[in-house]
Amino acid sequence: MVRGLRKRFRVVGLAAGRNVTLLEEQAREFQPRLISFEGNERPSRSVINVRGAAWSSLQEMAVHPDVDVVVVATAGKAGLAPTLAALAAGKVVALANKEALIMAGKIVAATAERGRGEIRPIDSEHSAIWQCLRGEKKTAISRLILTASGGAFRDKGPEELRLVTPEQALRHPTWQMGRKITVDSATLLNKGLEAMEARWLFDVPLDRIEIVMHRESVIHSFVEFVDGSLKAQLGLPDMRLPIQYALCYPERLPLPSLPRLDLKQTRALHFEKLDLQRYPCLGLALEAGHRGGTYPAVLAAADEVAVEHFLAGHIRFTDIPPVIEETLDGHDGISDPDLDGIQAADAWARARAEDLVRAKA
Repeated sequence: MVRGLRKRFRVVGLAAGRNVTLLEEQAREFQPRLISFEGNERPSRSVINVRGAAWSSLQEMAVHPDVDVVVVATAGKAGLAPTLAALAAGKVVALANKEALIMAGKIVAATAERGRGEIRPIDSEHSAIWQCLRGEKKTAISRLILTASGGAFRDKGPEELRLVTPEQALRHPTWQMGRKITVDSATLLNKGLEAMEARWLFDVPLDRIEIVMHRESVIHSFVEFVDGSLKAQLGLPDMRLPIQYALCYPERLPLPSLPRLDLKQTRALHFEKLDLQRYPCLGLALEAGHRGGTYPAVLAAADEVAVEHFLAGHIRFTDIPPVIEETLDGHDGISDPDLDGIQAADAWARARAEDLVRAKA
């Protein structure tokens, strides 16, 4: 995205998970001052010495005085600490990471208010709601309605799901995403996480947030207002639009490389009620969201462990929901945890989920 906005943005820092090759390529192209990497290997010395990039923790990068906007797009709990650090320092956080708000939504919101930081959503569903609410009063909101494609296995039966392979799970019918979120899209756990995120992003109770299946992924979300009117944001399923909107807000800039939605070609849009028996992970996520406290953190941790083991071939696709459910069932929740309490719940849930995976494997 920044590649097309070089006159407006300069990359100060780049962080990667374990993709050394991509980090090196991007460091050579954008010449950041700071880089961060997690894994057993390190990028070549040429990136550090020739390009002048210094090693940095994610938190140090997020609060650097030359940084104005922090894009947090990590998977899992790794996004929580840099998000809190950036918001406390008054930065704009363009947030794609789900776990930060799932684990510690109340703390993240309070940190943003205290530090005068700003959260701008990058997920297409939350970006759509954000765009629909622009110029509207919060008191006018009746419901938020998130759309779901249904994932890679929306038409498979129970027996077929037992035989699903990781390779099949990573073939999303619409979006190109990271490995974990693609699996979460197949289980539809991601929609439960998005409902919890929307609760904190837009200060709307969870019982006024609904989810419908929309296979075409053209309408990214709706907002229903108290007078019964609906607003929706439409567009082709392409993340470049919500990313650019978050980076450039409140401006809208031309995006010539993005294909335009042709409604004459679209012809029809379909919506279906979601079956929670077919998508047990969605039901578990919504239940954890309603219970609140440390339960969302436990949900997120158990899912992260289960998905990791499914992708490694240790458990079946259909083992993911029981691992999450049994972890939640064994948790003694805290209703209003501090950050230490959340981290403790996360650690407990990971250990519990690992035990359950070993038993199933």
